Amino acid sequence: MSDTPTNETLEAKADFVEIYISDSAQEYLKGLLEKQEDDVVGIRIFVNDPGTPKAETCIAYGRAEDISDSSILREYAGFSAYFDEKSWSFLEEAKVDYAADRMGGQLTIKAPNSKMPKVSDNSPLADRVNYLLYTEINPSLASHGGDVSLMQIDDENFAILKFGGGCQGCGSVEMTLKDGVEKTLMEKLPELAGVRDMTDHTDKTNAYY
Repeated sequence: MSDTPTNETLEAKADFVEIYISDSAQEYLKGLLEKQEDDVVGIRIFVNDPGTPKAETCIAYGRAEDISDSSILREYAGFSAYFDEKSWSFLEEAKVDYAADRMGGQLTIKAPNSKMPKVSDNSPLADRVNYLLYTEINPSLASHGGDVSLMQIDDENFAILKFGGGCQGCGSVEMTLKDGVEKTLMEKLPELAGVRDMTDHTDKTNAYY
């Protein structure tokens, strides 16, 4: 079973997530877009490395080639905003604001859930896997200088994982994967078929042991 969202799923998520763009930010963004070429169709808001401590929320010009069929569209005062579907749940309660000052002003975006989205039993499986990795599994791996990230849920409902830091190339990673990560995830998420490791463990540069 694939975790690819359907149109109905995207619409439900769009209704659920609340994102606030202040009037001043809307006016500022509209002014910026009016100065761009025709290939810019709006703005994109997305999160790099969502669901991880490295998460960074970004605003960029949205060109047609950057907008995927799964992007979630919201219309604001005089412009369109496109949100990457993968980032959507991590943007819950995000706030975009613009404050004018003598130096020209500053656009800010705060996304308190970018490192970990709000999840429930109805959340997408990938979000629930990320939640467990972030709250239960990675804190344990951190003692060895390691971490694990979800790359995707495949068509067979396996969680495809990638280890980093001290876990990459570690001689005990197979035991960690089966007795630790897989056991924890499948106890909490029985709909998972299992886990698979896509890490290149031939690189032992940072291996714990």
